Amino acid sequence: MNKLLSSTLISACIAAGTASVAIAQTAANPDPASASAPRAGFAHRAFARPAERVEARLAYIKTALKIADAQQPQWNAYADLVRKNAQEMEQRFKSRRSGKAERPQRERANAIERLERAQSFHAEAITRLNDLLAVEKPLYAVLSPEQQKVADVVLNPRHGSKRGHSRGRHEGFGRG
Repeated sequence: MNKLLSSTLISACIAAGTASVAIAQTAANPDPASASAPRAGFAHRAFARPAERVEARLAYIKTALKIADAQQPQWNAYADLVRKNAQEMEQRFKSRRSGKAERPQRERANAIERLERAQSFHAEAITRLNDLLAVEKPLYAVLSPEQQKVADVVLNPRHGSKRGHSRGRHEGFGRG
């Protein structure tokens, strides 16, 4: 056990050292074209856009689930919806960005306007969840018990990872 732990620590240190050298070399030789340009934002990084990430994510899920030919129609319905949702999310991002550039700075929304925005956001989220449930249920139903165990982890990873982490948050005004 100690040997495994020490070899893991050594590997981590070597990886960290290699990464820091690579970063230092990149920082020491900046691209002259990018030095004069404004700093690239999040939208210009690789896989920053939802539509770019979705194909890699779908390939990972399909491989992890080991989708068989008989399960392909249910998989296709799921994958098509996930692609559509990613495209819609990208469109929302673009419209927000263009809307911010067009409108002048305005004063903060009042309490009613903020509630109406929240209501609209949650109504759209419920619609997306209902659509996802409509395609995920049939997919889950055709999976074998082993595939279902994998699906429980890979289909909605963000939802399962928050268990126990939100304890003590948002429980009133008297948060410490």
